[in-house]
Amino acid sequence: MYETVLRRNPGEVEFHQAAHEVLESLRPVVDKRPEFVDASIIERICEPERQIIFRVPWVDDSGKVRINRGFRVEFNSALGPYKGGLRFHPSVYLGIVKFLGFEQIFKNALTSMPIGGGKGGSDFDPKGRSDGEIMRFCQSFMTELYRHLGEYTDVPAGDIGVGGREIGYLFGQYKRITNRYEAGVLTGKGLSWGGSQVRTEATGYGTVFFVHEMLRARKTDFDGKKVVVSGSGNVAIYAAEKVAQLGGTVIALSDSGGYIVQEGGIDLDAVKELKEVRRGRISEYAEKRDARFVADGCIWDVPCDIALPCATQNELDESGAGALVKNGCIIVAEGANMPTTPEALRVLRRGGIEFAPGKAANAGGVATSALEMQQNASRDTWTFEYAEERLHDIMQGIYGTCAMTAEEYGMPGDYVAGANIAGFIRVADAMLALGVI
Repeated sequence: MYETVLRRNPGEVEFHQAAHEVLESLRPVVDKRPEFVDASIIERICEPERQIIFRVPWVDDSGKVRINRGFRVEFNSALGPYKGGLRFHPSVYLGIVKFLGFEQIFKNALTSMPIGGGKGGSDFDPKGRSDGEIMRFCQSFMTELYRHLGEYTDVPAGDIGVGGREIGYLFGQYKRITNRYEAGVLTGKGLSWGGSQVRTEATGYGTVFFVHEMLRARKTDFDGKKVVVSGSGNVAIYAAEKVAQLGGTVIALSDSGGYIVQEGGIDLDAVKELKEVRRGRISEYAEKRDARFVADGCIWDVPCDIALPCATQNELDESGAGALVKNGCIIVAEGANMPTTPEALRVLRRGGIEFAPGKAANAGGVATSALEMQQNASRDTWTFEYAEERLHDIMQGIYGTCAMTAEEYGMPGDYVAGANIAGFIRVADAMLALGVI
């Protein structure tokens, strides 16, 4: 089947990597459930239901017409409407979107929420663009995409390069075109117009909740633990915040320019002001504090107990994994989507480091998006405390499902196998029930 994926999707290396990681976990499943083979479930689950590619023309502040490419891959709707974010970044192409959408199928299934898997985005780079330029791009993007969306069809959210500002412009254009205030068609909205409490914090918080369950299984907790978090965007900041709330110390953060180290603990309020208000560089943090900035180096060289890769795909390589093993790290949990290379994962396993894959550990974001959909459908709003409690319960459930499934299939402690198998079986059973479609 992997050879088929390679042949039918040439050049899409990220999708190949994501598919291989899932497929190599499934041998014991097909041995136990031959009906999945008879119904070609694996072949069908590796082929998107729909792939949409479109032109996005827009006008910059100087009056020049610009052209970008937009994508939406509606991968699998066996469990519910397609659900997954939009990424605006120069690296975006079909292979990136397909890898993200494929991961989303199993991630969404693990939440036990009624949502299918999809993903989208554009090679547009919002960095350095004015609000007016971003608004015009988002309006053009939605002018094409809107015809494929709907609260019972496909519900996008944010991802890299798409935050509250972009979601606002996208939703405004959707509302203008359709003449409907269909709040459930986009998630990650502002609190004053249909958004959910905890949605901003959800991915980072959820990752830490998952790690907390891993620590509890080891009869310990975050107290006294030193934590390194890559990135300094939404996921990284709120993962760091929850670590601090649970008693751990975040000693390093990064961005594309380098990383900072502060052994006594990073001042998260200062990082929030720097990144969320001023949109500055992480190097600026070190200029006014007792922190060290490293421009050329690897954040994984910083000794720690727990490492949380929260930046982007394939950021933790074999060398970084070796440094984590050497320095005595005990847990690595993915806050980003597929940030660990296959070679790095092999090094971590040989070194005895427990590993939590992104499709399980960072599922808190999409789980809270589904909670936002619930609130929109019932015209309701929840308190921060109640929404966080729901998120905590979901992440505990995901941890329990991964651990129990790995145990059932003879791989205790292998959260990668547990996540892949549990997510696959839930989707596969639904696909069998729905027939050949």
